[in-house]
Amino acid sequence: MAEVLAPGRAHLEGFSIGHFTDGEARTGCTVVLVEEGAVAAVDVRGAAPGTRETDLLLPENTVERVQAVLLTGGSAFGLGAAQGVMAYLRERGKGFPTPGGVVPIVPAAVLFDLGRGGVHRPPGPEAGYRAALEASPQVAEGSVGAGTGAVAGGVKGGVGFAGYLLEEGFRVVALAAVNSLGRPFDPLTGRLYAEDLLAPEERALLPDRSCYRGVPEAYRYPFLLGQNTTLAVVATDAPLTKAEARRLAIMAQDGISRAIRPAHTPLDGDLVFALALGNARGVGPYALLRLGAYAADALSRAIARAVLLAEGFPGVPSYRDFLG
Repeated sequence: MAEVLAPGRAHLEGFSIGHFTDGEARTGCTVVLVEEGAVAAVDVRGAAPGTRETDLLLPENTVERVQAVLLTGGSAFGLGAAQGVMAYLRERGKGFPTPGGVVPIVPAAVLFDLGRGGVHRPPGPEAGYRAALEASPQVAEGSVGAGTGAVAGGVKGGVGFAGYLLEEGFRVVALAAVNSLGRPFDPLTGRLYAEDLLAPEERALLPDRSCYRGVPEAYRYPFLLGQNTTLAVVATDAPLTKAEARRLAIMAQDGISRAIRPAHTPLDGDLVFALALGNARGVGPYALLRLGAYAADALSRAIARAVLLAEGFPGVPSYRDFLG
């Protein structure tokens, strides 16, 4: 068994999250800071990803730890925000040691939100720096950071956060920025696909569906190449090796499939980063199995929370408004 952690209790020592939100441009970025370093891995399942420094996360490659992960809007333009996160970390002496000084390792991934605001202003270095400055163990959710301009299957997407405490004493948490082509709810009933996983206090966020009459289409979407993507970070205080972190990322991808339909499409850039804040000694297959299973559940809940807490804008209703 595992205990559901409310966002305020889903804290990992040395782990913090900050957002930069640009309401006028309807974009932003979200930074996960692990300044003292975390073993990291990534699993990419969507066919249209936009990424930075993901090759170094492969288990066979040299760099073991990262100091931050960036999730950002702005499509490929938004990758520039990682320079601001690097500047923040370098000022504090955090990074991979080299003869020329530390080099902060900041893998990044983008989602497409171009054209959804009043101006074209993708997140840049200043946005990344400000998000890092704002980083805190208390996580803001909804239409913030990388979720500011996000759209999820025709309703407003956003950022969500959820976690579990396992009986082994390890915590596993998931952060999602939801900008999916697929719907997070059944178009006939209006029911969230991840609804069964929600904790009782999270169910209180669910809207009344009594007025919803359904829509006839199931998978007839406006197929817009590259204008989608669900990005996620799962993190744990378990001492995973780099290979185990990779397996955690792979298993966590199931959380996207459970919460969004369809997922991992040719038009999404879906991916999951995994971070392990322990000493990398490894936990073995049984503990890893449980961590991966609950990472997937946490990610499904985070996606549901992102949709439940997001606020709509003209032309893109919130989930609550769509059902009304």
